[in-house]
Amino acid sequence: MEAVVFVFSLLDCCVLIFLSVYFIITLSDLECDYINARSCCSKLNKWVIPELVGHTIVTVLMLISLHWFIFLLNLPVATWNIYRMILALIND
Repeated sequence: MEAVVFVFSLLDCCVLIFLSVYFIITLSDLECDYINARSCCSKLNKWVIPELVGHTIVTVLMLISLHWFIFLLNLPVATWNIYRMILALIND
C-alpha cells in the first residue's frame, strides 16, 4: 500500500509541476502582450480546481498513511490553495 501511495504521489507531483510551468508560460505571454488579461485569466482559472484537488489528495494520503513529515511539508501549500479557493468563491 505504501508503494502505491508514493507512486501516486510522484505522478501527482509531475502533473502539478507541469501545471506550474504552464502557469509561468501563460503569465510570461501576458507580460509580453501576446495575449490579453481576459484570455490569460480564462486559461489559468480552469486549472485552479484540479491543482487544488491534486494537492489536497496527496496531503490527505500522506496523513492517512501516517507519513507525518511529508504531510507537514505538504500542509502549508494545501492550506494556501484552499485559502485561495475560498477567496475566489467569496469574490465571485
